[in-house]
Amino acid sequence: MSARSLNKVMLIGNLTRDPNMRYTPTGSAVCSFSIATNRSWTPSDGGEKQEKADYHNIVAWSKLAEVCGQLLHKGDKVYVEGRLQTREWQNKEGQDQRTTEVVIDNMILLNSRSGVSQNTSDDVSFGDDQSAAPAAPAKSKKSKPKAAEEAPSDDVSAVEDISEEIDIPF
Repeated sequence: MSARSLNKVMLIGNLTRDPNMRYTPTGSAVCSFSIATNRSWTPSDGGEKQEKADYHNIVAWSKLAEVCGQLLHKGDKVYVEGRLQTREWQNKEGQDQRTTEVVIDNMILLNSRSGVSQNTSDDVSFGDDQSAAPAAPAKSKKSKPKAAEEAPSDDVSAVEDISEEIDIPF
């Protein structure tokens, strides 16, 4: 009997930069960006409130990559869902390099310039395991996701609890 395992990541955060859209030599779309998640706590010894931001590298493939490249901008608040993946390669100097990133299969834009959330889960078919090799751009069809519910807040300085606004399966 084999042991079961789970590789699932769910994050709500703010984009730290505009997405980087590119295409593989075979024409598959790849979009990468990073998001920041914030947390705060008060030490048990009664000290001052502490705050910390964590930064996460995100990668989307195929149709979802195209949607992310069209809709997302620096500062946007998003919900992303996917899996952790670690890649290894050698740089130009021959040194081994390693990075861990979140390969997403679902993205929900929680705020937008029009004030309406965008949910990509109903409109996008998602890519599978692929390597993130940059290549020359290729032409692609554009798709627009359906508009969903009201956006929570345009405050991009902190991530608040919005568990009542979106359905998170846990």
